[in-house]
Amino acid sequence: MSHGEGFLEILLSHTGKGLYLMDEPESALSTQRQLTLLEHMYRMANDGSQFIIATHSPILLGLPDAEILSFDENGVHPCDYEDTDSYQITRVFINHRESLLRHLLGNET
Repeated sequence: MSHGEGFLEILLSHTGKGLYLMDEPESALSTQRQLTLLEHMYRMANDGSQFIIATHSPILLGLPDAEILSFDENGVHPCDYEDTDSYQITRVFINHRESLLRHLLGNET
């Protein structure tokens, strides 16, 4: 079992109500497994659990009804999903990958 699979297995084994603190759980997970974690967290939250997660994952940030707090030069403040850096950067990469890569890699013509 890979590191990510072992990590996810531990999380999936928890089903009781509780407060869960996670620091960048996506770092060990593939995109598909992040979706598995999102589904599990959603079910647990509906059963009364709470999660406090530090993440850069646009997938985990997309958890329905999540309160997203941004920590930046302006302090701590609520933030809409679409206003997160993670969402915006991922959207630009997916929608404009070739031009973004040309810019980043110095291949602009």
